[in-house]
Amino acid sequence: MDRITLTFLVLLISGMASAQPQFTRQDTLRGSITPERAWWDLKYYHLDIVVNPADSTIEGKNKVIYSVLQQGQVMQIDLQAPLTISKVVQNGQSLQIVREGNAHFISLETVQLPGTMQEIVVYYGGKPRVALRPPWDGGITWQKDENGLPFIASSCQGIGASIWWPCKDHMYDEVDSMLISVNVPGNLVNVSNGRLRKVDTLDNQTKTWHWFVANPINNYGVNINIGDYVHFSEKFAGEKGELDLDYWVLRNNLEKAKSQFKEVPRMMKAFEHWFGPYPFYDDSYKLVEVPYLGMEHQSSITYGNGYQNGYRGMDLSNSGWGLKFDFIIVHESGHEWFANNITYKDMADMWIHEGFTNYSENLFVEYYFGKEAGAAYVKGTRKHIRNDRPVIGIYGVNYSGSGDMYSKSGNMLHTLRQIVNDDEKWRSMLRGINLEFHHQTVTTAQIEDYLSEKSGRDLSPFFAQYLRDIRIPIFEYEVKDETIHYRWSNCVVDFDMPIRIYVSGEEMWLNPTTQWSQAVIRTEQQAIKVDSGFYVAVLNVTGK
Repeated sequence: MDRITLTFLVLLISGMASAQPQFTRQDTLRGSITPERAWWDLKYYHLDIVVNPADSTIEGKNKVIYSVLQQGQVMQIDLQAPLTISKVVQNGQSLQIVREGNAHFISLETVQLPGTMQEIVVYYGGKPRVALRPPWDGGITWQKDENGLPFIASSCQGIGASIWWPCKDHMYDEVDSMLISVNVPGNLVNVSNGRLRKVDTLDNQTKTWHWFVANPINNYGVNINIGDYVHFSEKFAGEKGELDLDYWVLRNNLEKAKSQFKEVPRMMKAFEHWFGPYPFYDDSYKLVEVPYLGMEHQSSITYGNGYQNGYRGMDLSNSGWGLKFDFIIVHESGHEWFANNITYKDMADMWIHEGFTNYSENLFVEYYFGKEAGAAYVKGTRKHIRNDRPVIGIYGVNYSGSGDMYSKSGNMLHTLRQIVNDDEKWRSMLRGINLEFHHQTVTTAQIEDYLSEKSGRDLSPFFAQYLRDIRIPIFEYEVKDETIHYRWSNCVVDFDMPIRIYVSGEEMWLNPTTQWSQAVIRTEQQAIKVDSGFYVAVLNVTGK
């Protein structure tokens, strides 16, 4: 190695080191299961708020019912500035609150005994953070529709639900059920998660909309959507019976919605085929128009794709198939299975949400247009892969991995399907994973173990390569005397993924490792083709 090369590598490594994120105590308080979180288990929320469009404020309270797992007396509740907690009450007594950034440590009136059920009520209010670039940079969006009426929505994945309401803001603990009561001006409608229980009219000026969620729900899945909405609905004959499909759209967009939302039962039919029954029959399915692109809020999917196919009218795959469906309806609804049914415990494992849901787009295309079309779509998304940093993030600090969690993870799953090499078995694995982890929070390790067990193969090196490394594995080969010599390079230690090649059009499976192996092929090297369904690089070293 010459001196110039060595100097360059030192600078490169130094630059990489300096690019590592720096974390604070606030990151740890948000992203870890702190002692003040660990001793109690969420059972029920009643979020009861007034949303005032005139001054962009939220005022109200959240009742928190919890069971005590271990003896404890100090509880962590999260709420982000500029919102403030005015008081916390238990059994009629106001409690002491010590605020540390966004974490509020509440000293309960007595030591909480294991096995008991307890509750507190948290009172709060103020002007919540305005969403800067929803849904990626979340908060509350305050807009007006074309008739000048308020058009308001929440979106908070990543930044956290505590940006607009006080809660236990960590993904590992989902509340079992929830009542969401939202008071708005009388000429507006609020749509939230679950089913509408009732609407109270107060003083002929405001209305309170009460929505009940019967299933476990993650914090960022909870939402408010406020506007001059009109409603229409239909029934879907699903695997578990009749499913209510409800649509809430701005008054002026009703006819466009009635046409575009025909995509919903098509989506539901395809995804029940691939993933099993819709996970929230009790809570129904809703598609709600919002003033941003869209988001996967549980049983209250939000939509802002302009009533057009593609992603804002674009084909993200450049295959042509991406314009055959409404991306937001399909993608965000796919999250009902992967994000809302199966939810990551830690933000570092966000690929579980986005990878499987990215892959669901391909399966939707395949269901309606054939296997070759689906494969063309998913392979077309490879152009978005940057291989800039690992797909898995950093644990305990609310830090997700690379944006490659979408297309790279989707192509990883497509690659795994090739390894399984049995479409019905693959489908049973996808359906089984939604049954095995039904309404649960999970880790990457659990998903890896499940897929290894059901595939009958130790996939540890496979996942190490695609989730924890940034290199694309290279299939190297050379042909000599009717023999193919081959191996994997640019990969993790012990990488041993099988691969399908075609020799003069005939299928042949090889089992490369990082060491050179060989097989008789009795053909010229020009007749060898590596199956493009595998997300790998190929290097023919014959004659080099």
